Amino acid sequence: MKNFMMGLARFMALLGGFVLTLLIVLTCISILGRLLNGFFHGPLMETMAPGFARWMIDLGVGPVNGDFELVESGVAFAIFAFIPLCQITAGHASVDILTNRFSAAVNRFLRMITEIVFAAVLILIAWKLYDGMLSKMRYNETSFLLQFPIWWAYAASLFGAVVAAVVGTYVAAVRIYEFGTGRIVIWDGVETGS
Repeated sequence: MKNFMMGLARFMALLGGFVLTLLIVLTCISILGRLLNGFFHGPLMETMAPGFARWMIDLGVGPVNGDFELVESGVAFAIFAFIPLCQITAGHASVDILTNRFSAAVNRFLRMITEIVFAAVLILIAWKLYDGMLSKMRYNETSFLLQFPIWWAYAASLFGAVVAAVVGTYVAAVRIYEFGTGRIVIWDGVETGS
């Protein structure tokens, strides 16, 4: 089960990284287009090469239409895609100035409680995303510029959130087992498949 969950978490992180990379490229292209559009509309190009400037503008050189809508939707998915790997490797930020002074048993208990709460929150988020997606579908809401159905973004985020909830629930179960037995199954910050 551990290998499957680690593989699922890695797959989601790779998918999230791919989407994030596409969004970065899209943003760079849009910024470059915005700069070029301003340059072609500028006084230098209007006096030196007005025909070329008009031709480039007519070609569509400019910002990507609806880029912020795509980035908004894609980043929401990417965030949920990275949570499973962070969860299973205990990669979340922690402040352990106080807990370093506690015994191993107390730390296992605190870790168990934290993971149970985290799993419950992930389940709640997935549930509310599902409700939100149904609402967006019911009212046929679309984005302002691109007019794509908003529920698509909710569905992508819901997919990531469900995987995060599944991995979070698994990690919570592991932490319960670890607390009960004193045996460590998932080491902090370790991304091994064994």
